[in-house]
Amino acid sequence: IARFTDAASRERVEAAGAATRSIDLASGDFGDLPDDFDYVIHLATYRGNSSDFDAALRTDAEGTALLLHHCRKARAALVMSAGAVYRVHDDPLHAYAEDDPLGEGMVPGTPTYSFAKIAQEAVARSCARLFDLPVVITRMNSAYGPNGGLVVRHLDAIMNDRPLSIGPPGTKFNPIHHRDINSQTEKMLAAAGVPATIVNWGGDEVVGPEDWCAYFGELTGKEVDLEAATSGGGYPSAICDITKRRSITGPCDISWRDGMRQLVEVCYPDAIRSAD
Repeated sequence: IARFTDAASRERVEAAGAATRSIDLASGDFGDLPDDFDYVIHLATYRGNSSDFDAALRTDAEGTALLLHHCRKARAALVMSAGAVYRVHDDPLHAYAEDDPLGEGMVPGTPTYSFAKIAQEAVARSCARLFDLPVVITRMNSAYGPNGGLVVRHLDAIMNDRPLSIGPPGTKFNPIHHRDINSQTEKMLAAAGVPATIVNWGGDEVVGPEDWCAYFGELTGKEVDLEAATSGGGYPSAICDITKRRSITGPCDISWRDGMRQLVEVCYPDAIRSAD
């Protein structure tokens, strides 16, 4: 279910064999959506560059409550949160653990994001107890793959000779490929509980935009000016402690270099240098 304001997006989902419904979570009108699902994976979020906190809360917090109430017969629900819920640490290389303090994260251009995600988590935790519905709240780090992500935005900028801003020097994340996310989802759902389980969801390796942008340059022969790229805006470091995630899912299958090479091969199939 989604708003599906982009008809092509809905067509892609249906072409994969999924049934769809066009629903605005914030409205609370679920129409003819069944209520007997086995599992719920809730990925929707309010993403806007406005400061409309009311709209963000209506979508992320109230929308989550309405959805989990509608699907309260489920065996388990996964609610996607983000590492942006953590209070920014003075040490940019600090690895945020699940019990670290929460606060306003630094998400450029989206002032409501961290606040609304924290509210969403509180609602999801409450729903788990109210409905006796096992819930796992996953705090995503930096997801990437052919469908998008921070890494893809950087690759697109490099390949199309657009300005590149990758954050301060030494910025680091735990990038995780979509294929690893997909393969770990079942185990994450199995870890759902009452009270809700909270897990950081990131890759096994700590890597920064300087690393992957330089690698894209090596693969494609494109010149990447890292000094200029780190002098502008961008996301600050957000390293997460993935000890708990590894205890649930085991290690990731795709290394960052393999994943990002595959990304170039899929998104820009003729870009890999023949001499590589």
